[in-house]
This record gives sequence, structure tokens and C-alpha cells, in this order.
Amino acid sequence: MRPFLEAAGQERPAAQTVAVKRTTAEVPRQRRTGSDRSAAARTRAVLEGSFAQLPQAEGFFTGRTGEMTQIAQAVHQARAAVTVQPTVIVLHGPPGSGRTTLAVRAAQQLKDQFRGACVVDLRGAGDGRGPLPVRDALLHLLNRLGAPRDQLLFRERQDRQDQGQHLRRLSEQYQQHLAGVPVVIVLDDATDPEQVRALVPERSESLVLVTAREPLALEMPDARVRHLEIAPLSSAGAQGLLGHLAQAAGLPAPDAAQAERLRELCAGLPLALRIAGSALADHHGPTQLVDDIEVFGPRDPVDRVLALRYHDQPEPNRRLLRRLALAGRASFGAAAASALMATDDQEAARRLGELAAAGLLDNVRGSRYRPHDLARAFAAERLLDEEDPVERAAAHERLIRSYADLANTVVRLVEGKTSTRAGRFGQHGFASLETALRWLDEESSFITAALRETEGVDRAAVQALLGALCDYCLLRGDLYRLGEISEMAQAQHARQPKSGHDEDRSVLVRSVQWRTGIAARQLGDLDKSKSTLSTVVDLYFEAQHPAGAARALDSLGITLHHQGNLREAEVKLREGLAIQADPELEEDRAWTMHALGAVLRDMGQLDSAVKLLHESLALHRANESVQGEAWAHLQLGQTYLLLGRLDQGEAELRAAGQAYALARDPRGTAWTMTQLARARLLRGEPRESARDLDEAVQRHRASEDARGEAWTLYHLGQALEECGDTDAALRTLERSRTMFSRMRDVYGLACARHHSARVTRDQRAARTGNLRNSGFARQLLQDARQDFRRIGVEHGEAWSCVELAVIDAGNERMVEALTLLDEAYQLFGGLGDRRGQDWAAFLRATLLASGGEVEQALAVLRDLAGRAGYPGRDPDLDEYVAAYALLVERGSAAAGTPWEAWRLGMTPGRAARVILAQDSPA
Repeated sequence: MRPFLEAAGQERPAAQTVAVKRTTAEVPRQRRTGSDRSAAARTRAVLEGSFAQLPQAEGFFTGRTGEMTQIAQAVHQARAAVTVQPTVIVLHGPPGSGRTTLAVRAAQQLKDQFRGACVVDLRGAGDGRGPLPVRDALLHLLNRLGAPRDQLLFRERQDRQDQGQHLRRLSEQYQQHLAGVPVVIVLDDATDPEQVRALVPERSESLVLVTAREPLALEMPDARVRHLEIAPLSSAGAQGLLGHLAQAAGLPAPDAAQAERLRELCAGLPLALRIAGSALADHHGPTQLVDDIEVFGPRDPVDRVLALRYHDQPEPNRRLLRRLALAGRASFGAAAASALMATDDQEAARRLGELAAAGLLDNVRGSRYRPHDLARAFAAERLLDEEDPVERAAAHERLIRSYADLANTVVRLVEGKTSTRAGRFGQHGFASLETALRWLDEESSFITAALRETEGVDRAAVQALLGALCDYCLLRGDLYRLGEISEMAQAQHARQPKSGHDEDRSVLVRSVQWRTGIAARQLGDLDKSKSTLSTVVDLYFEAQHPAGAARALDSLGITLHHQGNLREAEVKLREGLAIQADPELEEDRAWTMHALGAVLRDMGQLDSAVKLLHESLALHRANESVQGEAWAHLQLGQTYLLLGRLDQGEAELRAAGQAYALARDPRGTAWTMTQLARARLLRGEPRESARDLDEAVQRHRASEDARGEAWTLYHLGQALEECGDTDAALRTLERSRTMFSRMRDVYGLACARHHSARVTRDQRAARTGNLRNSGFARQLLQDARQDFRRIGVEHGEAWSCVELAVIDAGNERMVEALTLLDEAYQLFGGLGDRRGQDWAAFLRATLLASGGEVEQALAVLRDLAGRAGYPGRDPDLDEYVAAYALLVERGSAAAGTPWEAWRLGMTPGRAARVILAQDSPA
């Protein structure tokens, strides 16, 4: 108590002017908003990984040294020029001339000079769907080159009357996104100059490689346009390629005459030469190979060698090649082949390898394959000519059903036995969750392509596959694909004829729309999420689908929670729980229970929250839901931190982190890091906490989790305050306040206002020596108090009353301060928060002493000192009570003297309100 007695005997210091020195580096610069930082972080990460998405450039490559040199020279000349312009090189030549291979090789070879790369298939050759619309090409480029995900999820429909205006907006967004960002773009198989012109980034030193069958009339004054003919291979180039293929087969290389004859039969086209070269061993050398090719008569060179190699294959391989035409243009693996052939993965993988060795498939990367466009067209012709329509349809449906089964299995391994999947799917040979997720990562593009053509396929299978793919998109944050699926579902719904009363024609649309609402919440667009999910709830009820309505109510409740509408969130979640009382829906009930537990925690009902979260955790474990366990552990860990039970809280948070790592969920991992750093702050390790929180901010930005970033900044501001850097603390809290305001998160906004006000008040008071210059802080606290009251957070409202009372007391408004403390005491009492009540009672006693009510003040102080200890009691307050009672007894804090509590540092600090000391729940 000596420091307090000595301080009481000292004269009050005069207000001092604090000189603040700043170096040039310390002057605040124009800052990006939180959402801008998240988008920039994602853009950097996506661009860095974009070259890995290109087809692998491996294998023997010959005869194109001159063309590669010309492309490299064009790039170097553009970089040496004064003006910033893109370089456009049109690689034109016949199909099979190696235009795409050359473009991809060039992109890989020049990658050190560019920040990213992307290949766009413009579908000029045609696959029954026509050329790729410019809108779809722009969306694909924006996705692959790291554009903000909200612009990829919420797409305007293609049938809108103002489609031209929408396309202009999308084009402007594309040009702005790539302004000053040099990338390599391969526009494959182009036929329309206007289509190409719309996809050229105009304000960067990008390289655009266009492949086309004929020269394109590209007139672009703001770009450096070149045309480069991709001619047939020379005799030397053809001989080099055939010699390499012969050596790989263990045969002597063809002589010059033999190589020249094969070049003539293949018209010098690298594709035809590669296919023919793969047949050297099967046809006992070049001489017999020439004779066998000539048997197929005078026809297109590529088609002729395709026919040769097709007839070289055993019937199972031929059947597989034919049916691969059903797989579309995406790459595929053994799973697709096994479904089309009705065989196991091992045999399917072997047959894919044999077809690739025969030159009929291209190895894209790893165990992924794709036929050349000409090979796909050849296979499609054989499919129509040689297979019965019933067999074709059965193979297609088997493909969809198999992938629905497999994809649901993967998602089930993460989420558990949810009611949409429970008891229907086995392990399918996945050795681990990691293996299962990696498989779905590889197959997602193929699944999307397969879903485009589902005419005649059982709708239940299509729905199951769509649902699993949507859940995967949410897990991975792939909102571009989710937007693509949403459009696909809308189109399928529009094409479906009305057939009967019992048939639910909108089931796909509802399912996808539900996931879209969840994705909007992940992006921080809470208003969009709320409106979307509210519509989905109504649709499920109209369709008399209570289980679906309950799941949508759960999602809606979580969105309302994120908005700070806690009372409404509680109502929606309890409505969902009532529907899920059916034992068959216990898996879904686990998710709703942990969501409700989080709401009750923020409302201060910790006993009920802990019970619900433990029940939820038990159900998630029983249903093997890794993701569900992770979220339940996370919510339970936060609840224990609020109770001051740090060991239990950290144990739960570590369990959450392990589960998120198992599920490969970066969003959940970032949330766990935030809360563990918060625990370090509670343990009195502010510098370590600030370091961990700063890393967590970067992780939230990388996954574009605006809400996670905002809350992490909020906790970082408090850690910086504890480190003594109040300027940085205020800047960080202001950033969180801005993000909460943009998201319309009333709860987060109220919390940020409260702490910004407290730091602002204390910082200005430290500079002036009094609390008189606290008008701005007072306004922030009043706004926070109103927000807390409106959303039903009594704990927050009570502490806002306490902080307002400190300002009023420091400005000699004792009556107003006492009224505020009385209100706070009642609010704390309603929650059972003994720690908050003790603080309100102590401050009230200090005010009574200053007002001359000495005996009453002493009675309160003695009552506080004589109370038994309880978990969560503030040790600082015990010290303050004893010291202030002694001051009052000595007359140092009597009537007529200024309010001593603030000057002596006996007001509640940041740590006072972080623990809610209720009777300890189980």
C-alpha cells in the first residue's frame, strides 16, 4: 500500500505538454483497408502458385528453337521499351502442329520475368458447346490470377438484358486487377479476334500467346502484336523426334529416308509424328510402320495415325478411349476410368498408362491425363459408331454415381455422418483423410466438367455430386467454382420440365443457394448472407423439407451471430434444434448446438454455453466429424478463456488446431492461432501475444476471412496497449472498428468502440494530467453502450457504464457517475458476474468518499474486503480495496478532495473485463 499512500501525499502534477518526435519513417502512410489487404495477400499467393497449374512441360521437345527465340526476343524488346504495353504473339498453324505445347513451354521458360500465368481454352475447335464466352473467359482469368473472391461468387446471370453492361464492368475489373502486373496468358484455340482483344491486359507488360489455326486480324494500337507461323517440322526436326521415340522403345533410330517418309505421311505435324513414333515397337520398325499407316488410305494425317493406334489396342483399351469422350475437356485420373469401365482403379490406371504410351492420351501432370482435341473428336466419333446408346448412358450415369459416392465420402470424413450422407458411403480405400482430400483437390475440375452434361442421368446422383462439390468448395474456399456450380444448377433447373406434384424441381437450386449464403458469410458480406439464407429457409419450408430447413436455420443463426444480432440468432438456432429433436437428425443437431453455445457465450450465459458445447462435442465424436469437433473445441476454448480457466481453454484450443490441421482447414487454423495468442495475453505475455496475433492476421488475410482478420486486429490492439505502444494500439483498433462497420457486425463494432474509447481516454489523460478532454472517448462509449444494449450483451453494456462513470467522475459529475455504476452493478448481478459487481461497488465507494459519505464508503470497502474468494476474482482489486480503505480512514480521500481513484491508478484496466466470474459451470 506504500505506493498509494506516497502518491496520495504528493501534489498533483501540472499538465505537461508531451513532445512527440517522429522520424519520416514513422509518419503514418495511407493505409489499405482490411479487405484490400486480404485481397492483396490472396492475389500474391495465387499468382505465386499459378505456374504450377500449367500443364507440365516435360518430355522431348525439338524443332522449335527458332520460334522460342523469337518469343523471348519479343519479351526482352518490350521490357526495354519506354512505354508499358502488352506483347501479343499469335501462333498460327494447323491442328497438331504443337502450337499449345510451344506456348506452354515458352510460358514455363520465361516464368522468371512474370508474376503469374494462366491457360484459357477458348474452344475454337468446338466441342458441341461453341466458343467460350468472353464473360466466362474473364471469370476464369480473374480466378486463376487472384482476383477478390466475392466478385467470382456473385455473378450476374447471363440471360440479363443488360449483359453488355455487365461484360463491360467485368472487363474493367479485369484490366484494373492486372494493371502493372506482368503475367503470361495462353489463349488456346482462338478463332475470334474480338474475343482475344477483350482478354489482353492493356496496362501491363504481359505476354499473351494466342494459338489459332489461321492468322487473326488483330488490330491493337496499344499492344505489340506479332504473328508467328508454326510450320510443320523440318526433316531434321522430325528425324530428331522419331529418333528419340525409337531410343525410348529400345529400337535403332530411323534413317533419314525412313524418317522423311514418316514425316510426309504425318505432314510434319508433331502430334501425328509422336503418335506414329509410339508405334515403332508394335509395328517392328519404321518400314513396316510406313506400310501399316498407308493401309488406312489418303485421309487426314492425324486421323490416320489415330486410327492405326486405335486398332492396335485391345478392346478394353478401345472401349475406355471411346468412353473418355464423355469426360469433357478436363483432365482425369483412374477414378473416372474405373467408373467408365466398371472396373477397379488398378486396372483403370494400367489402361490409362497404355493409352498414354500409345500416344492417344497426354499426361498432364502426375497421374492426370487428357486427350488432345483431335484425339477426343476421334474418340467421340468411335463412341457414336460403335457403342449402343444404352451402354453409353449407363457408363455416363455410372461415372456420375461413382464420383458422387467418392466425393461424399471425402466430405463425410471431414464433416462426419451428416444427415445427407449418414450410413451411405464407405471408405473407398482412402488410407487417410489427407489422401482423400488430395484426391478431391485433383478431381474437382473434372467433376465440374462432368456435371455440365448430365442429360438422362438420375437426378438424385447429380444432386449428391453437386452437394458434395459445394461442400468441398466451402471447405477449400473455392468460391469461383461455387459460383460456377450455382450457375450450372440454375441452368439445369430452367431446362427441367414440370413432371409431377411430388417431384422437387428446385432441389439443386436450394442446395447450392444454401452453400452460397454460407460462402457470403465467409467473405464478410453478412447482409448478402442473411438475405440468401433467409430465402433458403423459406424455400425448404415451402418444399416441406424440415431437415433442410433446420440446416439452413443453423447457417442463418450463425450469420445473425456474426452480425451481432444475438437474440435473433438464438431464436433461429433454437427453432432449428426443435426440428432436429428427431434422433435421426442428431448429426445435424451437433452443429446447431455448438453454434448456439457460441451465441450464449457472447450473451454471458456461460453455464448453458459450456453444457451445450460439451454435448455438441460428444455428438461430433460419435459421428466422426473432424470439422465438427474442431469448431466445438474452438468455441469451448474461448468460453473457458472468458471464465479465466486458461489451462482448460488452451487445451481445447490445441485440440481444435490439431483437428483443423487434419481437415486441412486454413481458416480454422488461423482462428485457433488467434485464440491461443489471446490466451498468452491473458497470461501476461503481451509481446509474445502481439507477435502471434500479427502472424494470425496474415493467415486470415491469406484465406480472405474478413471477420477473422477483424477480431484478430481487435485482440492485437489490446496486446499492443499492454506493450505500452498506445499509438499503434489505437491504429489497430481503428482498423478493426472499420472492418466491423463495413461487415455490419454490431457486436464486434461495439467491442472495438469500447476499447478504442478506453485507450483514447487514458492516452489523452496521461498527456494532460486529467480526464477533462474525454469528449470523443465518451461518445464512443455511449455508442458502444447503446449497441450492447440493442443486441442483448449485458456484460458489454455494464462495462461501458463503468468506463463512462470513470469519465464522469473525473469531470466532477458525481451524481451521473453514481447512477451509471448502479446500473452496471444491476447488469453484472443479472449475469452473476461477481468480478464486475465488485468493481462497480468499489468505484461507487470511492465516489461516496469524495462526496462526504465516509461511513457508507467504508462499509462498502470493508464488505468487499471481507468477501470470500472465488474463481476469477481480480487480485488487483483486492489490493485497491485495502489501500483505499486506509486512505479514507486517514482522511486523504474525504469530502472536498478531488476523486483520487483515477490519479492513483485504481480504475479498471483492460484486463479487468476480460474474465466473467460466474459460478463455475461444469
